[in-house]
Amino acid sequence: MRSLGRGALESLQLKKLQALLKTTLASNAFYSAKFGLAGVSADLDGLEDFSARVPFTAKQEFVDDQLRNPPYGSNLTYPLTSYSRFHQTSGSASAPIRWLDTPESWARLLDCWDRIFEAAGVNGEDRLFFPFSFGPFLGFWTAFEAATRAGRLAIPAGGVRTPGRLRMILDNDVTVICATPTYAIRMGEAAIEEKIDLAAGKVRAIIVAGEPGGSVPATRVLIEQLWPGARVYDHHGMTEVGPVTYACPRRAGVLHVMESAYFPEVIDLETLRAVGPGGTGELVLTNLDRIGSPVIRYRTRDIVRRAEATSCECGSDELALEGGILSRVDDMVAVRGTNLYPSAVEEVLRSDRGVGEFRVEIKVERGMAEVSLLIEPAPAEDDPDGLAKRLADALYKAFGLRFSVSCVHRGTLPRFEAKAKRWVRV
Repeated sequence: MRSLGRGALESLQLKKLQALLKTTLASNAFYSAKFGLAGVSADLDGLEDFSARVPFTAKQEFVDDQLRNPPYGSNLTYPLTSYSRFHQTSGSASAPIRWLDTPESWARLLDCWDRIFEAAGVNGEDRLFFPFSFGPFLGFWTAFEAATRAGRLAIPAGGVRTPGRLRMILDNDVTVICATPTYAIRMGEAAIEEKIDLAAGKVRAIIVAGEPGGSVPATRVLIEQLWPGARVYDHHGMTEVGPVTYACPRRAGVLHVMESAYFPEVIDLETLRAVGPGGTGELVLTNLDRIGSPVIRYRTRDIVRRAEATSCECGSDELALEGGILSRVDDMVAVRGTNLYPSAVEEVLRSDRGVGEFRVEIKVERGMAEVSLLIEPAPAEDDPDGLAKRLADALYKAFGLRFSVSCVHRGTLPRFEAKAKRWVRV
């Protein structure tokens, strides 16, 4: 992997931050107004000075701005005629945000995917498969176009049912799949149901995103068991930010932030101050190259844990996130003094091969959160009551909490092609 040393990275980040602030203060209505009120200027003494002087940006600010200035808001650094790409957030946590990119900003996002592909060992001989319908959210658009820009064969499979997609994978000698962890599992299970031998194929890499499953050990193992000969590579990004991380080539379950393209911070949820190595907090990002529609000190609402070491055994000095994305702030639940992260619960559930699909329901009564689980047994599981007891015992051992675990009939719980929504408040 290409990687600058820590000193060179920080020097590059400071240079880009100074240029970003200078440009946005001059011609971006959203940030010039926001920074004008805060007294921000482009004269920075260093990265710590940037963090101390520049205010955070919250997603709701973009939502409100687009309501006041429809349809695209005022976070546009250039005239509207300079933009050529439109995308939109999924709207799962708030009203959708529309996002525009200039050709230059778009090209920088594709550069980020070049690094993700490099970490996964993708080369000119690979054939990449995209088993979903491309929608307005950023999703794998950047991955698809980065692949074609590099001259690699990219195969779209929107509007095709799962069995048909599996046949396309085998018929076209696909070697790399880009999908959500949930859909990678669904395709593997469908192959068993349809008696399709995936071992006869050539898939060697599955790049996953959209959910934390790719960095959850049990989920990663399950996907690799369903796809013989394939290795899972995690990645995460956001429509309003872009592709952010790549999988560490040496340490499974670790994501590196592409710090030449982003200035990352991890802050304590209560004090809003930076946490040190080994600390857990919210990931804050500044996109250094998406000048046309930037995000500056953006509170992503993603909970992450910084690695203890500042230098990784893979040779990278870029910020390492142990366990990938642990949770969304809104999904983290405090139950009788214990913080439950979705990735930790998924690790316990996916460790039992009797689990086909699951749903976590959160109910708050008199200020107390209660968590119950609905489990759909895997086809090979013939003892649903025993499965429920095993899981309740495993969850108690992991968290010291008693969970209500119930099994439901197969086919009851929803299946997801894109981002899964398994944690719901009732």
